Amino acid sequence: MERKRSIVHMDLDSFFVSVERLFDSRLNGKPILIGGSGDRGVVASCSYEARKFGVHSAMPMRTARQLCPEALIIRGDFEKYSQKSHEITEIIREDVPLFEKSSIDEFYIDYTGMDRFFGCFKMAHELRQRILKESGLPISLGLSENKTVSKVATGEAKPNNEKEIPYGMEKPFLAPLSVRKIPMIGEKTSHTLYNMGVRTVRTLQVMPAELLEATFGKNGLIIWEKANGIDRSLVTPYSEAKSISSENTFEQDTIDVKMLEAHLIAMTEQITTKLRQKQQLTACVSVKIRYSDFDTHTVQQRIPYTSADHTLIPIVKELFRKLYNRRMLIRLIGVRFSHLVNGNYQINLFEDTQEQIKLYQALDRLNTRYGDKTVCRAIGMAVGRRRFNPFNGVAM
Repeated sequence: MERKRSIVHMDLDSFFVSVERLFDSRLNGKPILIGGSGDRGVVASCSYEARKFGVHSAMPMRTARQLCPEALIIRGDFEKYSQKSHEITEIIREDVPLFEKSSIDEFYIDYTGMDRFFGCFKMAHELRQRILKESGLPISLGLSENKTVSKVATGEAKPNNEKEIPYGMEKPFLAPLSVRKIPMIGEKTSHTLYNMGVRTVRTLQVMPAELLEATFGKNGLIIWEKANGIDRSLVTPYSEAKSISSENTFEQDTIDVKMLEAHLIAMTEQITTKLRQKQQLTACVSVKIRYSDFDTHTVQQRIPYTSADHTLIPIVKELFRKLYNRRMLIRLIGVRFSHLVNGNYQINLFEDTQEQIKLYQALDRLNTRYGDKTVCRAIGMAVGRRRFNPFNGVAM
């Protein structure tokens, strides 16, 4: 008989806003918008008070200000948010046997088998209380048999609360909810469902899976399973050793600094594209040099979570300049991003415009469809069209 699982989902409530309020209590209870302060910026995060006016993340700041003119606008400090995320991660790491950090403010915990000794909901409750006490940040949790139902339960528990869905109650719990509550059903999919007369999960549950597959392809089957409370995905153990990297060994050893920087920029562009394709962010950048005598040196720097070219390229160039001090011929250079977590690029676009967001999205679509370096910075073209092979989990 298959063992029943016990999966907890934890999500820090309005994470960026909560961190700001931790440092300035005058912000408590007020509508807050975090993001670019100009009209062309976007909302990276907003408080519950602002959401009542219809504001949501990724909305143009101009629209948000029209909906909620009394809102306070804060530029945001991603370094501060990254630090608090690390702090929460360490609390969870000390307390649980297996957890997954699915984004900078979201975690899955596998308590399977622990209920016979301690009681899973009691353990989750105690961990949540510890996080509240030690970090000062509000956090909500959901407990169920799988990741999907637990995530939805967390959403229903918010703000700053907890909810348990007993075994066998997954379908009844999901049934009355809007289809938008199911993870992976976004705006486009929900509009298609609305046009089919489907607005609640209950309707999805009784639809033939074949109909959803015909409409949405293989994703239709996944949607049907999630709507019926079925999710077999495992909690992936969190490890900050995860990395993505690229190296280049030159046919002839070189001392041409401009050419070396061009290669570094090209490699950085391509692996940041890979990060965004996988919806990941990095918090650590490493640059590697191997000289002609095979003497190898690496330098790294912790940074706020990002996957933006224009943020990472200057860091890579600066690390290279710090590292390259022997003025000897170079045989190999490499770039590595580590301490990866899942998360979308736009969450840290505090001063970026809608045009910049759309530009990145368009570049990624073109490079994904037609191959690496289809579109890239002019300096990257100087190194010639070649495919780098980023890989995960291998140290440089």
